[in-house]
Amino acid sequence: MTANDGKGPPLRVGEVRFSYGKTRAVDGVSFEVAAGEIFGLLGPNGAGKTTTISMISGLLTPESGQVLIFGGEASGASGAARARMGVVPQEVALYDELSAAENLRFWGQLYGLRGAALQDAVRQALGLVGLTDRRNEKVGKLSGGLKRRLNLAVGLVHGPALLLLDEPTVGIDPQARLHILEVVRDQAKAGCAVLYTSHYLEEAEQICDRLAIVDHGRVLAAGTVAELRRLVGEGPVVQLRGEVDADRLKALAGRCPGVGLLSCADGTASFSARDAAACSGLVRELFQAGLKLEDLRVQEPNLQSLFLKLTGRELRD
Repeated sequence: MTANDGKGPPLRVGEVRFSYGKTRAVDGVSFEVAAGEIFGLLGPNGAGKTTTISMISGLLTPESGQVLIFGGEASGASGAARARMGVVPQEVALYDELSAAENLRFWGQLYGLRGAALQDAVRQALGLVGLTDRRNEKVGKLSGGLKRRLNLAVGLVHGPALLLLDEPTVGIDPQARLHILEVVRDQAKAGCAVLYTSHYLEEAEQICDRLAIVDHGRVLAAGTVAELRRLVGEGPVVQLRGEVDADRLKALAGRCPGVGLLSCADGTASFSARDAAACSGLVRELFQAGLKLEDLRVQEPNLQSLFLKLTGRELRD
């Protein structure tokens, strides 16, 4: 792995914007990723995560703002700078008719690897993702989870110092997801800077050192998981499903000290409570109001409740 040249962090994104026609996909996004850090972009589909990665990798040029890779502009990055970056796209970028090892040799050659160095890199990449015993199997015969693991190996084969991961675990089984997350952690421990996009809340909380919550192309909040949890408060969040009327629930929340209505739509509602006592008071009022409830849940503050507080809707919406 190549170390940073002392020109700033491996990745610095400053106030970047990009539009598709009249639709603003990314609107002033800024963040940095340090060596050895996993930085997450957390948001729903369409939040601007993939567009941001496309600008970082050089596939798109920002309309405004700046992307610096190892201190140099991404749009004009040299071949040497690009060789230090690994990209794992959301869509699997593999050739079904080639074997796992042949795919890695193909991509390794594009990064300039040759001869013994290439063969060693292929062997190491297969070992990292647990596919050594599948090296000669054609990709078309692999399961979706194994393809995702090989897709990750393609981004690692040349030993990058900056790794861009765009939803690398989407649509796969829990075992394959855990394996991929462990590989990513190991890369960061070895000093690689990792940008990780996801719409899986639990996954982001598990793996990211810092993260930014994005929606509609903008960063709504950023920091460590602990810092983001503090934004939503220390108290629990009450979620209910059933007979919901915004005006009625807003009035009900007003009668409960330390309670606020976060969202109310499509038969669901969420409240924030300052503490356990406020939560108990809210639950008591809900039942005394005679509402027809199908479900009521109390959960500790987490990234889901923060997203609710920031946007008024759940991340999966």
